[in-house]
Amino acid sequence: MLSEKIKQLRVQACLSQEQLAEKLNVSRQAVTKWETGGGVPDIENLRALSALFCISLDELLENRAVPRPLQDFLFESVTEYDVDCQKDFDITFSGAHRVVLCGCGGEKVRVRLASNQLPGIQSAFKVKLDDNRRGIDLDVHRTGTMTEALAKEALHLFIFLPRQYLRRVELTGNTGALTIRELRAEGAEFSGKVGRVFLQGFSGHLELDSGEDMQIVCADLDGRLDVNQISCTSRLTLPEGTVFRAACRGVSNSISYQRGGRPAPDFSAGAKTPCENLIELCGLKSELVINAAPAPLEEV
Repeated sequence: MLSEKIKQLRVQACLSQEQLAEKLNVSRQAVTKWETGGGVPDIENLRALSALFCISLDELLENRAVPRPLQDFLFESVTEYDVDCQKDFDITFSGAHRVVLCGCGGEKVRVRLASNQLPGIQSAFKVKLDDNRRGIDLDVHRTGTMTEALAKEALHLFIFLPRQYLRRVELTGNTGALTIRELRAEGAEFSGKVGRVFLQGFSGHLELDSGEDMQIVCADLDGRLDVNQISCTSRLTLPEGTVFRAACRGVSNSISYQRGGRPAPDFSAGAKTPCENLIELCGLKSELVINAAPAPLEEV
């Protein structure tokens, strides 16, 4: 049941009802009702819960046990900052094993650094926030003897941005995997190197500028996705039946299609078909394979 799952997730995250209520900007009585079955969170609070606990809405609502505890790291450091108006976010990081970027409810930016291998994580990385007229610059940088190689092996970076105040976001750095969940933005862009990308609940215009071949999995598609690369071959997997238009720009680029991993004719919508979803390949000497998957998509 949803009530039991919310309580289980809260306990695993080592949060009291008061602390959870504060993070979601609701009353403690509301949390008590959710956990006892006396009330149900509205859609915005459901999204906030899924973002806070790093699970999808489907996982939150389905009737099965939580697959793993949130506190599955031995060491962590958390930074929070209050936001009071719409902002552009410019985020940079100097290497991470995995980056999770989530939209959340409330008014706080929350940055969580986690690891099982870095007991000195609080001193090995510093989070700097600069709130200016243009927006917020957020920098996660290494200190002391911490190397990018070790950061890419051991650091898990979770960034939560308040949806009500999010306008645009730019994310720059090198990571093995990038997850973007429950995020709505006028524009979003990743620049750097990433091998695996998972998208769920993103709405808007997203640009992926990666210097490496990518495995991209979209649990859903709502808007425009640009893949910008030079001399790379990437693969984009979508749920079967997703309606989209495709465009190939740049020099010596190509798009091909598969169904269930096997070559298939072009199944994108024609230029005259009304469609808000657009997938565009840009750059130089790059290939994009668009694959339709009949099975439910999971994070790569």
